[in-house]
Amino acid sequence: MVKKSVPMERGEKAVAEEKSSSSDIARFLKAAEQTASTPGGRLVFALDATMSRQPTWDRACQIQASMFQVAGAASGLAVQLVYFRGFGECRASKWVTNPASLAQMMTRIDCRGGTTQISKVFMHANKESSKHRIAALVYIGDAMEEPVDRICDLAGKLGLKGVKAFMFQEGMDRDAEHAFREVARLTNGAYMRLSSSSAKELEELLKAVAAFATGGKTALENHRGKSAQALLEQLKR
Repeated sequence: MVKKSVPMERGEKAVAEEKSSSSDIARFLKAAEQTASTPGGRLVFALDATMSRQPTWDRACQIQASMFQVAGAASGLAVQLVYFRGFGECRASKWVTNPASLAQMMTRIDCRGGTTQISKVFMHANKESSKHRIAALVYIGDAMEEPVDRICDLAGKLGLKGVKAFMFQEGMDRDAEHAFREVARLTNGAYMRLSSSSAKELEELLKAVAAFATGGKTALENHRGKSAQALLEQLKR
Protein backbone atom coordinates (compact mmCIF):
# COMPACT_ATOMS: atom_id res chain seq x y z
CA MET A 1 0.00 0.00 0.00
CA VAL A 2 1.34 3.44 -0.86
CA LYS A 3 1.29 5.82 2.07
CA LYS A 4 -0.08 9.27 1.46
CA SER A 5 2.52 11.94 2.09
CA VAL A 6 1.86 14.66 4.66
CA PRO A 7 2.47 18.28 3.56
CA MET A 8 5.28 20.01 5.42
CA GLU A 9 5.85 23.60 6.36
CA ARG A 10 8.43 25.35 4.20
CA GLY A 11 11.95 24.60 5.38
CA GLU A 12 10.86 21.56 7.38
CA LYS A 13 11.76 17.94 6.91
CA ALA A 14 10.18 14.81 8.30
CA VAL A 15 12.13 13.07 11.03
CA ALA A 16 12.81 9.50 9.97
CA GLU A 17 14.00 6.42 11.82
CA GLU A 18 17.78 6.34 12.25
CA LYS A 19 19.48 3.12 11.16
CA SER A 20 22.29 1.78 13.31
CA SER A 21 25.78 1.57 11.85
CA SER A 22 29.18 0.56 13.20
CA SER A 23 30.66 3.65 11.58
CA ASP A 24 28.38 6.12 13.42
CA ILE A 25 31.07 7.10 15.91
CA ALA A 26 33.71 7.48 13.22
CA ARG A 27 31.43 9.75 11.18
CA PHE A 28 30.65 11.81 14.24
CA LEU A 29 34.30 12.29 15.15
CA LYS A 30 35.06 13.38 11.61
CA ALA A 31 32.17 15.85 11.58
CA ALA A 32 33.13 17.20 15.01
CA GLU A 33 36.70 17.76 13.84
CA GLN A 34 35.47 19.66 10.79
CA THR A 35 33.14 21.91 12.79
CA ALA A 36 35.11 22.37 16.00
CA SER A 37 36.44 25.76 14.90
CA THR A 38 33.05 27.09 13.81
CA PRO A 39 32.03 30.17 15.88
CA GLY A 40 28.81 30.20 17.86
CA GLY A 41 26.85 27.17 18.93
CA ARG A 42 23.99 24.93 17.84
CA LEU A 43 20.90 24.24 19.90
CA VAL A 44 18.02 21.86 19.16
CA PHE A 45 14.77 23.36 20.45
CA ALA A 46 12.29 20.48 20.79
CA LEU A 47 8.64 20.83 21.75
CA ASP A 48 5.73 18.53 22.36
CA ALA A 49 3.05 19.99 20.05
CA THR A 50 0.22 17.65 21.00
CA MET A 51 -3.11 19.25 21.88
CA SER A 52 -2.43 19.75 25.60
CA ARG A 53 0.66 21.79 24.77
CA GLN A 54 -1.04 24.72 23.02
CA PRO A 55 -0.56 27.18 25.93
CA THR A 56 3.15 26.32 26.15
CA TRP A 57 3.54 26.58 22.40
CA ASP A 58 2.00 30.04 22.40
CA ARG A 59 4.29 31.18 25.20
CA ALA A 60 7.35 29.72 23.48
CA CYS A 61 6.43 31.58 20.29
CA GLN A 62 6.38 34.83 22.21
CA ILE A 63 9.66 34.43 24.10
CA GLN A 64 11.88 32.31 21.84
CA ALA A 65 13.74 35.45 20.73
CA SER A 66 15.32 35.60 24.18
CA MET A 67 17.63 32.73 23.18
CA PHE A 68 19.16 34.88 20.46
CA GLN A 69 19.19 38.07 22.51
CA VAL A 70 21.32 36.67 25.30
CA ALA A 71 23.71 34.98 22.88
CA GLY A 72 24.26 38.18 20.91
CA ALA A 73 24.43 38.62 17.15
CA ALA A 74 28.19 38.05 17.05
CA SER A 75 27.96 34.62 18.64
CA GLY A 76 26.11 33.07 15.71
CA LEU A 77 23.74 30.90 17.73
CA ALA A 78 21.95 28.47 15.39
CA VAL A 79 18.65 26.94 16.49
CA GLN A 80 16.72 24.08 14.95
CA LEU A 81 13.07 23.59 15.86
CA VAL A 82 11.89 19.99 16.24
CA TYR A 83 8.31 19.16 17.16
CA PHE A 84 5.83 16.30 17.08
CA ARG A 85 2.05 16.23 17.01
CA GLY A 86 -0.92 14.27 15.70
CA PHE A 87 -0.62 10.71 14.41
CA GLY A 88 3.06 9.94 13.88
CA GLU A 89 4.00 13.44 12.69
CA CYS A 90 7.46 14.69 13.68
CA ARG A 91 9.13 17.60 11.88
CA ALA A 92 12.45 19.41 11.97
CA SER A 93 13.08 22.90 10.65
CA LYS A 94 16.19 24.19 8.95
CA TRP A 95 18.87 25.73 11.16
CA VAL A 96 18.18 29.43 11.76
CA THR A 97 20.31 32.18 13.24
CA ASN A 98 17.76 34.90 13.90
CA PRO A 99 14.61 35.04 16.06
CA ALA A 100 12.34 36.32 13.29
CA SER A 101 12.84 33.20 11.18
CA LEU A 102 12.15 30.87 14.10
CA ALA A 103 9.10 32.85 15.19
CA GLN A 104 7.71 32.78 11.66
CA MET A 105 8.00 29.00 11.54
CA MET A 106 6.46 28.53 14.95
CA THR A 107 3.44 30.74 14.33
CA ARG A 108 2.44 28.61 11.34
CA ILE A 109 2.19 25.47 13.49
CA ASP A 110 -0.90 24.48 15.45
CA CYS A 111 -1.01 21.78 18.10
CA ARG A 112 -2.81 18.51 17.31
CA GLY A 113 -3.89 15.57 19.41
CA GLY A 114 -1.58 12.58 19.66
CA THR A 115 0.88 10.69 21.83
CA THR A 116 4.48 11.59 22.57
CA GLN A 117 7.26 10.88 20.06
CA ILE A 118 10.29 11.77 22.12
CA SER A 119 12.28 8.86 20.68
CA LYS A 120 12.00 10.41 17.20
CA VAL A 121 13.27 13.72 18.56
CA PHE A 122 16.31 12.02 20.08
CA MET A 123 16.97 9.94 16.98
CA HIS A 124 16.95 13.10 14.92
CA ALA A 125 19.26 14.87 17.36
CA ASN A 126 21.70 11.96 17.17
CA LYS A 127 21.65 12.13 13.39
CA GLU A 128 22.21 15.89 13.35
CA SER A 129 25.05 15.64 15.87
CA SER A 130 26.86 13.40 13.39
CA LYS A 131 26.81 16.31 10.93
CA HIS A 132 27.34 19.28 13.26
CA ARG A 133 28.68 19.89 16.73
CA ILE A 134 25.57 20.46 18.86
CA ALA A 135 25.98 21.89 22.34
CA ALA A 136 22.53 21.40 23.78
CA LEU A 137 19.03 20.06 23.30
CA VAL A 138 16.10 21.79 25.00
CA TYR A 139 12.95 19.71 25.40
CA ILE A 140 9.65 20.99 26.80
CA GLY A 141 6.80 18.59 27.47
CA ASP A 142 4.39 17.26 30.06
CA ALA A 143 4.11 13.55 29.32
CA MET A 144 6.08 10.45 28.38
CA GLU A 145 4.10 7.68 26.68
CA GLU A 146 6.93 5.56 25.24
CA PRO A 147 9.22 2.78 26.53
CA VAL A 148 11.61 4.52 28.89
CA ASP A 149 14.49 2.16 28.08
CA ARG A 150 14.37 3.17 24.43
CA ILE A 151 14.44 6.85 25.38
CA CYS A 152 17.38 6.29 27.72
CA ASP A 153 19.35 4.36 25.09
CA LEU A 154 19.03 7.27 22.67
CA ALA A 155 19.86 9.76 25.41
CA GLY A 156 23.01 7.82 26.25
CA LYS A 157 24.13 8.09 22.64
CA LEU A 158 23.58 11.84 22.75
CA GLY A 159 25.63 12.02 25.92
CA LEU A 160 28.54 10.23 24.24
CA LYS A 161 28.46 12.87 21.53
CA GLY A 162 28.62 15.70 24.05
CA VAL A 163 25.03 16.89 23.60
CA LYS A 164 23.58 17.97 26.95
CA ALA A 165 19.80 17.65 27.27
CA PHE A 166 17.92 20.29 29.23
CA MET A 167 14.60 18.66 30.07
CA PHE A 168 11.85 21.06 31.14
CA GLN A 169 8.64 19.51 32.44
CA GLU A 170 5.23 21.05 32.91
CA GLY A 171 2.67 19.28 35.04
CA MET A 172 3.09 16.56 37.64
CA ASP A 173 3.27 13.36 35.58
CA ARG A 174 5.58 11.04 37.53
CA ASP A 175 6.48 8.86 34.55
CA ALA A 176 7.56 11.95 32.65
CA GLU A 177 9.59 13.24 35.58
CA HIS A 178 11.36 9.91 36.03
CA ALA A 179 12.24 9.70 32.34
CA PHE A 180 13.26 13.35 32.01
CA ARG A 181 15.53 13.16 35.04
CA GLU A 182 17.20 10.03 33.69
CA VAL A 183 17.75 11.68 30.29
CA ALA A 184 19.35 14.65 32.02
CA ARG A 185 21.63 12.32 33.99
CA LEU A 186 22.68 10.30 30.95
CA THR A 187 23.58 13.43 28.97
CA ASN A 188 25.15 15.29 31.91
CA GLY A 189 22.41 17.85 31.37
CA ALA A 190 19.71 19.22 33.67
CA TYR A 191 16.06 18.76 34.62
CA MET A 192 13.62 21.39 35.87
CA ARG A 193 9.90 21.52 36.49
CA LEU A 194 8.19 24.56 35.00
CA SER A 195 5.29 26.52 36.36
CA SER A 196 2.49 26.25 33.81
CA SER A 197 1.75 29.96 34.14
CA SER A 198 5.22 31.51 34.30
CA ALA A 199 6.39 32.81 30.95
CA LYS A 200 9.19 34.68 32.70
CA GLU A 201 10.60 31.47 34.13
CA LEU A 202 10.72 29.81 30.70
CA GLU A 203 12.30 32.91 29.19
CA GLU A 204 15.07 32.94 31.79
CA LEU A 205 15.75 29.24 31.29
CA LEU A 206 16.01 29.63 27.51
CA LYS A 207 18.42 32.52 27.98
CA ALA A 208 20.56 30.42 30.32
CA VAL A 209 20.70 27.47 27.93
CA ALA A 210 21.56 29.79 25.04
CA ALA A 211 24.45 31.16 27.07
CA PHE A 212 25.68 27.61 27.64
CA ALA A 213 25.26 26.66 23.97
CA THR A 214 27.43 29.54 22.80
CA GLY A 215 29.96 29.80 25.61
CA GLY A 216 29.86 26.63 27.68
CA LYS A 217 29.89 26.51 31.47
CA THR A 218 31.96 29.68 31.71
CA ALA A 219 29.24 31.67 29.95
CA LEU A 220 26.59 30.05 32.13
CA GLU A 221 28.56 30.96 35.25
CA ASN A 222 28.69 34.57 34.08
CA HIS A 223 25.00 34.65 33.18
CA ARG A 224 22.95 36.35 35.87
CA GLY A 225 19.80 34.89 37.30
CA LYS A 226 18.58 32.06 39.51
CA SER A 227 17.72 29.90 36.50
CA ALA A 228 21.32 29.89 35.29
CA GLN A 229 22.61 28.96 38.73
CA ALA A 230 20.03 26.20 39.12
CA LEU A 231 21.06 24.66 35.81
CA LEU A 232 24.76 25.08 36.56
CA GLU A 233 24.41 23.17 39.83
CA GLN A 234 23.10 20.15 37.93
CA LEU A 235 25.72 20.09 35.19
CA LYS A 236 28.48 17.67 36.01
CA ARG A 237 31.93 19.19 36.31
